[in-house]
Amino acid sequence: MPATPAQGHVVVAPDKFKGTLEGAEVAARIAAGIRRAAPGTDIRELPVADGGEGTLAAALAAGFTRIPAKVAGPTGLPVDAALAVRGDTAVVELAQSSGLARLPGGRTAPLAAGSYGVGQLIGRAVSLGAKRIVLGLGGSACTDGGAGMVQALGVSLLDADGTELPPGGAALRRLARLDLGPLADSLTGTEVVVACDVDNPLLGPRGATAVYGPQKGADGDDLVILEEGLSRFADVVGEAVGRDFRDAPGAGAAGGVGFAALALLGATMRPGIELMLELLGFDEAVRGARLVVTGEGCLDAQTLHGKAPAGVAAAAARAGVRVAAVAGRLELSESEWRAAGFAAAYALTDLAEQPGDSMTKAAELAEVAGERLAAALLGG
Repeated sequence: MPATPAQGHVVVAPDKFKGTLEGAEVAARIAAGIRRAAPGTDIRELPVADGGEGTLAAALAAGFTRIPAKVAGPTGLPVDAALAVRGDTAVVELAQSSGLARLPGGRTAPLAAGSYGVGQLIGRAVSLGAKRIVLGLGGSACTDGGAGMVQALGVSLLDADGTELPPGGAALRRLARLDLGPLADSLTGTEVVVACDVDNPLLGPRGATAVYGPQKGADGDDLVILEEGLSRFADVVGEAVGRDFRDAPGAGAAGGVGFAALALLGATMRPGIELMLELLGFDEAVRGARLVVTGEGCLDAQTLHGKAPAGVAAAAARAGVRVAAVAGRLELSESEWRAAGFAAAYALTDLAEQPGDSMTKAAELAEVAGERLAAALLGG
């Protein structure tokens, strides 16, 4: 027998299930399951992101306008990307232009991959009149310290002969000086806010190269070359701006793009999910709600350290609203997920009839999860 519709609405605010479903489809499927079990329930779908891949999609689902842009991919080949705009705010997702998924044929290019396309997207946002640019970092294919990004915005990176450096982190070892060109003027009156969920410095054992370089295909000599390049870049940038940002929390994000954003774009950094919930109007959406449903592909120890579901749970708790989680896999114990603020947690792997169904039938199983949680949490 269907559960009685709850008094107060339900907010369905999941992140993407990486490799299977985008956040908007996860939200739609969970909502469909809830409606089956509790017809008439008022449901608000608000897919979220923590600043990494999926940030653009979350902004578009929240009502931002998609602006297409053809920009340079991580190896310089053109890619079809986009940014999102609402009023004088623009959302730029690094993965759109310079992400691992943009590598031709999936072939990594650790020494030569660059962030030029990110700068092109930022420039496009400025040309559209954006006064606030939210820059989502995550999924980067490059370890160039954000050098390509600032080159796209008019900064010249010159070697000892006055020749412009080519793209990629390896070339930074030859950097002699910067010419900031029109950068400051072009960003006058524009605030850049970085949505970032890591606090790594630029260099060292916790830095961009050591921690993230191997994910981008770097090993052995590559790692040494990239670290030398980033160190040289930090030296020259520090001389140019009169301040050293190499140890700033988040400087190592996205192969060091965080560093260039802080040092050369004058950016501020905010925890990704905190910034995105603010941008998406989560506090308003949750006001008067009876239940919030969130989730991601895998609910695990990383979730507890700034990932989207933990941020949603914390924001819902401040509003006094219960939270349930739906995940592809659940790797937290019940005591762990309850301590994180979840009243219930459902894993697609537990609902699947056959191994592998949680991936191949993720959409259908997300509906089943919605049905189950509605029957358990919205009845009577």
